[in-house]
Amino acid sequence: MGNTNSGKIGAGTGLLIFSISLALFMAGLDGTIVNIALPTISESFNVSTSAVSWVATAYLLVMAGCVLIFGKISDMIGFKKVFLLGFALFTLGSLACGILPDLFGSLTWLIGSRIFQAIGGAMMSAIAPAMITCYIPLDQRGKALGIVMTMAALGTAIGPTIGGFLTQYFSWHAIFFINVPVGIIAVLLGAKVIPKDTCQTKLTGFDTTGAALVFTGLASLLYVVSEGETLGWTSPAILALSLVAVLSIAWFIVHELRLADPLLDLRLFRKRSFTIPVLLLSLVFFSFSGINYLIPFYLQYVRHFDTSNAGLVMTSLSAAMMVSGILAGLLFNCVGPKRLCISAGIILTAGYLLMTRLHADTPAAYVVLSLAMIGFGLGLMIAPASNMVMNSVARTKQGMVSSLTTLARFVPLTLGIAVFNQVFIQGVLTIAANHDVTKTSPADLQMQVLAAGFDFAFLISLAVGIAIILLSLVIKVEIHPDNLNRSAEDEPPVGMI
Repeated sequence: MGNTNSGKIGAGTGLLIFSISLALFMAGLDGTIVNIALPTISESFNVSTSAVSWVATAYLLVMAGCVLIFGKISDMIGFKKVFLLGFALFTLGSLACGILPDLFGSLTWLIGSRIFQAIGGAMMSAIAPAMITCYIPLDQRGKALGIVMTMAALGTAIGPTIGGFLTQYFSWHAIFFINVPVGIIAVLLGAKVIPKDTCQTKLTGFDTTGAALVFTGLASLLYVVSEGETLGWTSPAILALSLVAVLSIAWFIVHELRLADPLLDLRLFRKRSFTIPVLLLSLVFFSFSGINYLIPFYLQYVRHFDTSNAGLVMTSLSAAMMVSGILAGLLFNCVGPKRLCISAGIILTAGYLLMTRLHADTPAAYVVLSLAMIGFGLGLMIAPASNMVMNSVARTKQGMVSSLTTLARFVPLTLGIAVFNQVFIQGVLTIAANHDVTKTSPADLQMQVLAAGFDFAFLISLAVGIAIILLSLVIKVEIHPDNLNRSAEDEPPVGMI
């Protein structure tokens, strides 16, 4: 696994990791922080819930459609340019989200600002893992990626909690303004500590057709998934966009396989050392999405917790994730990624098993323990799986593959919410019908049916958890020669990077 004599991270490397971590944390945070504030924003502009949902949907669609594009661009013009420009756009977009809607008195300006913000978020989050692989010594890379990827997942997980606090005690504008000082600090810090780009500065031969196809396909797919329940799965708009998504993605695959320098090199999926870790990341975030989305409803509707107490219970997942993510980085070199993934899969699946046994009177301590196990397993899995993906490819494809790991986190989270929500609803309706439970039934009986619906939905997570363990057992670890040529002795002093 490389040199293990360097347990300490130097000052220059530490600042670089901090800068990259900020980017992924903020991009993940803004993907979920706004959802809880949508009812307040709807009242503020006196618009319908379907109209205000575009504040969240616009960010989602642009992020999904752009990450692969910016990953490839960074391979061509350099990481530093894309990263700093992305953070600057993200910061300006956040400022615009807080100011322009009230200035012009229109929700349209908020949606437009969110699109601008998402472009910046896609630029910086697409290449963050690649920057770790390229700039951090091999013997410190596991620790660094553990920190960075854990911060990305943590931002996504605690977004609703932070969003609820800021909206309740300040205003919905605060969920955007909080990004501005962080963004300014990150841009100034990144300009100082990120190494200079040494590659070309022109996008010669860029795959514009592939970029258009992948943006159209992924944006259409996620719109269908996120809005299908609201508009109706058989509505003309959903059916039409489903067809667009299928045709665009199919055309994209055929087109990419014909190119010598594609936007996404699909030939990489022939390697087990690449494909299985990507699949692991996708399944982990898919299975986690249902827990993260549904548990707040269980706590508030079944256990009758208020918003702040429900958020407090949810922090057990985030705290455990942070601890295990750092621990995974520390153990990466001495234990190895395969053993970490197997251990993570077992802990994660055990947490999912506990989640399938929720009742109307389940103690809060039981829920906290279950969430902590899930968070611990999640954090323990992200670092080794991400490391294996990034280390298995050549330096010239780091940006491309980095953006793919972002997509493997982002898309399953979105798909998972739609799938788990549908399973929960159908589960409740089926259980209620089989036991003749109606709205006029006793309240405690209705709560039991709701709790059973959550158990039914979480069976999906349990099944996926078992698949994660099986995949971890057959994973293959491979490091590309390009990623072996940097040691801890190359650590530059602060200010000289």
